[in-house]
Amino acid sequence: MLDSMTEPLSPEPPSDIGRTLLTQSWLDLGFVHWEADPELVQRLLPAGTTPDLLDGRTYVGLVAFRMHRVGWLGLPGVPYFGTFPETNVRLYSVDEHGRRGVVFRSLDASRLLPVVVARTAFGLPYLWARMSIRREGDVLTYTSRRRWPGPRGASSRLSIRIGERIAEPTELEHFVTARWGLHNDWLGRRLYLPNAHPRWPLHRAELLACDDELLGAAGFEPAAPAVSVLYSPGVPVRFGPPAGAR
Repeated sequence: MLDSMTEPLSPEPPSDIGRTLLTQSWLDLGFVHWEADPELVQRLLPAGTTPDLLDGRTYVGLVAFRMHRVGWLGLPGVPYFGTFPETNVRLYSVDEHGRRGVVFRSLDASRLLPVVVARTAFGLPYLWARMSIRREGDVLTYTSRRRWPGPRGASSRLSIRIGERIAEPTELEHFVTARWGLHNDWLGRRLYLPNAHPRWPLHRAELLACDDELLGAAGFEPAAPAVSVLYSPGVPVRFGPPAGAR
């Protein structure tokens, strides 16, 4: 049963996240999810957070996409350094104040400067990788090979076929996509970084290939097939200023 303090699961963004700290767009996203052991997930989460559960289950996600024109403080997004492929491994969390979010185990990106800035400014586990996104008709293929800091050479090749638009997503599909903040531990301080964007346009998708080492490097070796495969053309995103423990 959902704790009475936990904010409701909602596909709509929060009404107010404060002043805009960062802007960006997430484009051509492939979401692939597997069930994960809540006890294992708990050991990997920041202090003050627990696994977010849906009917007693939690999940690990492999999410690949194109980051587009990252911008600071309302300034126009940067076309080169702010645009790059990214693949992340993420978990689902809830903190002691009931705020739902994600926890990133890794975020591979193909631009070194954003990697260094994100690691330094927010303590996020960004890693520099050689990456590409290729589309042929309704098939998208995301490839990645890690450069720094490691494990060097960890790779991923994910291929999906885009299916029909989803008129009304299931509760699970909302659970793994409608996330309005991230939890992180940085220099001993617990942070919550809120975000807002339009409701996700989602399509069902077929997983054609998944030759992946990023999940293993993050501590996961799924033994069963993926339980959810989705595609989205993307959304524009705003991040508000980080909030500490209240």
